Order: sequence, then C-alpha cells, then structure tokens
Amino acid sequence: MYRADGSPIRVLLVDDEVVLTSLVSLALAYEGWVVDIAHDGATALQLYRDTRPDVVVLDIMLPDTDGIRLLRQLRDIEQNFPTLFLTARDSVDDRIIGLTAGGDDYMTKPFSLEELVARLRGLLRRSILTSSEEDSRIVVGDLLLDETSYEVTRGGEPLQLTMTEFELLRFLMRNPRRVLSRSQILDQVWNYDFAGKASIVDLYVSYLRKKIDAGRSPMIQTVRGVGYMLRPAE
Repeated sequence: MYRADGSPIRVLLVDDEVVLTSLVSLALAYEGWVVDIAHDGATALQLYRDTRPDVVVLDIMLPDTDGIRLLRQLRDIEQNFPTLFLTARDSVDDRIIGLTAGGDDYMTKPFSLEELVARLRGLLRRSILTSSEEDSRIVVGDLLLDETSYEVTRGGEPLQLTMTEFELLRFLMRNPRRVLSRSQILDQVWNYDFAGKASIVDLYVSYLRKKIDAGRSPMIQTVRGVGYMLRPAE
C-alpha cells in the first residue's frame, strides 16, 4: 500500500517501550512504510509537525503525558488523520474513552503484529490515501461528501470532521431515508463488540449534529427505539 502519489506510507509510532517500538517498526518497514518513533509526548508532537504522518499509533500511558491528551493536541494541529490506540488497558470502558477522545481503532497488549498491520491497512483504506476511480461524491440534499478529498460541505459551507465522524456520516449518507440501528452503525463504523455500549453511537451522532445541523434545518433524525436516519432537510 502506498500514498496516492506513489510515495510510501508514513507512520508515527508513540510508545515508551523500546522493545515494542523496535518490533512494530520492523513489521511496518517490511510493508515498505516509513516509521518515525517517539517514546514520549513532547517528541511525538515535534515529529508530527515535522513529518505529517499518514497514520498514528499511540500508547495511552506515556511518561510525560497520556495518549488521550496527546491526541487532542495532535488534533489541534490537524483533524483528518487516522489513529490507532495501542495500550495495556483492555476494558470496554477504556475502549470507549479512547475512541470518543478521537481515536479510530484500539488494540490491547499483547497483540499480533499481523493484526496490527491489518488494522492499519483498514484505517488507511478508509482515509484519503486510497481513492477510488469511481465517482467519489455522495450527495443528500444540500449535504455533499467527497470520499477522495475527504471534504464535506453543507450548502457550500465546509465542515471539519474527524475520521470517525466522517465514517459515520458516510454510512448515513450511503443509506438516505433508511433507519439504521445502533448495532448496524457499530458494526459498520467501529467494527467492535461493545457489549451493549451503544452509547458511543449516540455520542457521535450528537457530535455530527453540532456540525451538520447547527443553525440549519435538521437532517439527522432519531427514530425512537430503533436508531437514526439521514434525510434531506424539509
């Protein structure tokens, strides 16, 4: 897998375990990717500014900060990059905290290097790096989503979305006027079994509404007891 321009994928790997970062770096280098390693938050911030990676692999527990706070700082620099949390914390609540903080995927230690590579490939396929030759624009009413440029506009006004917000909106827009259950949305957007923790869907729908519907006729509709539906504003 390469960038759209043929250059190698660039990964920022942030973890304070030197042996782990060495092993992961070797596995990703075998894919032909360029890996930059940081063992603390301050170094990670500087490397991100210098290299602008395509994907970030981030431990939650770091010596000078925590990964969630660091991710918020990275999102202040740029919104649209996929992130995978890599951590020893394995409870469902910890997963939800990590994902609602802006992470796009979550793996617990110990883990399989093959699975890590597969997860990263999946995140990159969802990003702008692997565009399709087909028409990349989805339009519902005055809402437009471009799958190639990662741009979203409503009424011509650009909207800034995180990766997960973009994926949620894309799923809704691919199914206009169709009621989608919370479990369907979890399967398509997160690919996780949250043991009934569908509240993450409600949380992200609320995020989307603030960006899509704020000050406008609402497009995202709640169907009580079922789920959500997107339809053109009346």
